[in-house]
Amino acid sequence: MAPENDKELEPGSPDAAVAGETNAAEKTDGVAAKSKRGRRSQKVGIVSSDKMQSTVVVRVDRLVRHLKYRRYVWRTSKFMAHDDKGATIGDKVRIVETRPLSARKRWRVVEIVQKAAK
Repeated sequence: MAPENDKELEPGSPDAAVAGETNAAEKTDGVAAKSKRGRRSQKVGIVSSDKMQSTVVVRVDRLVRHLKYRRYVWRTSKFMAHDDKGATIGDKVRIVETRPLSARKRWRVVEIVQKAAK
């Protein structure tokens, strides 16, 4: 029996298919473990306040169709985000979801897309 185990598996043999399935399963499990949390939500907005220490308020505008009048109206949401990048008022920033950092802060600044004109 030992000589049979030492032989290499041919690509078309059923044993090779089974061996390939286990290797593929191991590879996907490694990938699944990294993306288990899923993709974090990202938003782009304008910094409307930077008066706090390491926190900015980001205003995100979106265009929504009104249900009754069927016109497009602007809706604005404000998010408090942790800022290590040094964003100031008027900067366009990209924020990403994160764990709760304080009572109202659940976002962090990933990058400053465009600096404000001085």
